[in-house]
Amino acid sequence: LGIPTANIPIAGLTVGGHADLASGVYYGFVGLNVTADGTIVSAAAEPTPSSSSSSTTTSTSHEPPSSSTVPHPSASTTTTFTTYPAVLSIGYNPFYKNTVRSVEVHVLHGFAHDFYGAHMNLLVLGFVRPEYDYVSKEALVADIWEDVAVARRSLAREAYARWRGEGWLVGWGEGEGDVGS
Repeated sequence: LGIPTANIPIAGLTVGGHADLASGVYYGFVGLNVTADGTIVSAAAEPTPSSSSSSTTTSTSHEPPSSSTVPHPSASTTTTFTTYPAVLSIGYNPFYKNTVRSVEVHVLHGFAHDFYGAHMNLLVLGFVRPEYDYVSKEALVADIWEDVAVARRSLAREAYARWRGEGWLVGWGEGEGDVGS
């Protein structure tokens, strides 16, 4: 589809108590451990390993949004925990006839590297729309790009700015809310 996602089993949301979220499209922020050159640090290489990690893929977007970077005290000086806006789908993806419910997170930032096995914290802040089935791949892709636009506009609001620096979102192994498999 040209819209890469971090694919997370629905069980990854149970840590934060949100496994019961209705199927649909949401927006929020993700926290990733990033080195100075933009490389995403995998869970195995983190200075304070967490108990879970997620499988993720490189994400790109039409326009790079700003990100929020917070140095981590236990990390080297070149490692930071960075937050990025994201749009995510929770559900069965009926167009593909999936029988297992999953979470697909599209990070609204272009990365130079894949980040399979990286630890990702996820903060879900708002609902965009319910899950739909589509008559064509083109219709699905058009709606996904509209979801991206809605997420960008929503997360650009001043009221959401405070969530970018949420403690557990920018730290690893420090509190609940970590997403992983």
